Amino acid sequence: MKYFIRLSYLGKKYCGWQIQPDQPSVQESLTKSLETALQEKIELVGSGRTDTGVHAKNYIAHFSCETPIGDNKQFIFKLNTLLPKDIALHDMWKVHEDAHARFDAISRSYTYWVTQEKNPFLLDQAYYVKRKLNVQLMNQAASELKNYRNFKAFSKVKTQVYTYNCEVSEAKWKVLENGILEFNITANRFLRNMVRAIVGTLIEVGLEKINIKDFKKIVESENRSKAGKSVPAEALCLYQVTYPKELMKHE
Repeated sequence: MKYFIRLSYLGKKYCGWQIQPDQPSVQESLTKSLETALQEKIELVGSGRTDTGVHAKNYIAHFSCETPIGDNKQFIFKLNTLLPKDIALHDMWKVHEDAHARFDAISRSYTYWVTQEKNPFLLDQAYYVKRKLNVQLMNQAASELKNYRNFKAFSKVKTQVYTYNCEVSEAKWKVLENGILEFNITANRFLRNMVRAIVGTLIEVGLEKINIKDFKKIVESENRSKAGKSVPAEALCLYQVTYPKELMKHE
């Protein structure tokens, strides 16, 4: 049987989703817990990588097993007792054998939080920017992202990808009731470090260090050194991965 699972995790203690030599990863921790629960070898495949320290709210992965699971709710409870406190399994359902958590994903959505007030309770959740930001200008620049396909200017330099093309369908800032600035971005795929580099560059727009024309030139340059700094990972969260409706149906 093949299953999709939905989980969340705090990324602070992990090198990201993907297994890395001699570093703790979410994939490794979850795989070990699944193998303990099922008493068989498991190959766990995620919907994509998340960078070191990045969180996830609705992460999707898949695995196949020979052992009959029976009651899904009971299995979720059992697995959560095996998992560390910063990883939680929320849901699971059967999918057809060809279903793939990574390749069948239609889009991925991230949020990034920025606070303009020093707040010790937001240390691991929001990036503190002291100077006043012009959110209107930041939104004007963010909307320009939808007009581009090549995002090499916001990608880590040393990364092996077949293309730097991504289709951004949403990129917008909003001010939450608690005064936190929330950036939401959705695309069919993301490059390594892409969101954090985009946010860092948009903050330069918000600080009025660069204008909209400059921002567009940065994207068009396809040069990472032209873009702003990469903002801290702890304020970034993968909050949604979308799939065709038939893959999300629970039996």
